[in-house]
Amino acid sequence: MTTVERPRTDAPPADLLPVDRDLFRALLRRQAATVTVVTAVARDTDPACLGGIGAPLRAGFTATSFTSVSLDPPLVSFCLGVASSSWPVLARAEHVAVHLLGAGQRDAARVFATSGIDRFAAYPHWAPGPFGVPLLTGVLARLLCRVVHRVPAGDHTLVIAEPLVLGAGEDGDPLVHHRGGYTTAGAAVPA
Repeated sequence: MTTVERPRTDAPPADLLPVDRDLFRALLRRQAATVTVVTAVARDTDPACLGGIGAPLRAGFTATSFTSVSLDPPLVSFCLGVASSSWPVLARAEHVAVHLLGAGQRDAARVFATSGIDRFAAYPHWAPGPFGVPLLTGVLARLLCRVVHRVPAGDHTLVIAEPLVLGAGEDGDPLVHHRGGYTTAGAAVPA
């Protein structure tokens, strides 16, 4: 009679390594993610009494962390680093717009991922929407949302938002971020 030795169940497989920052980032680069741009406005963030004109401040950033959370009630989420230049606006914003980018919108993704610039001056394809939230044009879809929760999560904050109105936008392939670059979805595979 032949016996088969079973692997120990208390030992991790040989390819499992302790988590460190570089290894963690490298692994996450393998996950393909839809590219979105989130825009927001915070009122009264440049008060006239401090020398400002009392104008609202805008923020926009590229995000690959967007996901649906719930259908009933409808909820979506995305994450933003608290060290981001967009965080001071997002921390106070009551409403945000999430824009799902199409394959031809790499410029929008790059502009809204660039630090140290006026992103809305560098990307002119937008207009003010409800609540003053900037709305990008030519996107696959957009959701105008009310922020309902901000959950601290390490060096980021998870923002949960309720879609108030939707815009179907243009039909086409999505822009996808994978292995540190932009690509698009391949041919559809039957589910």
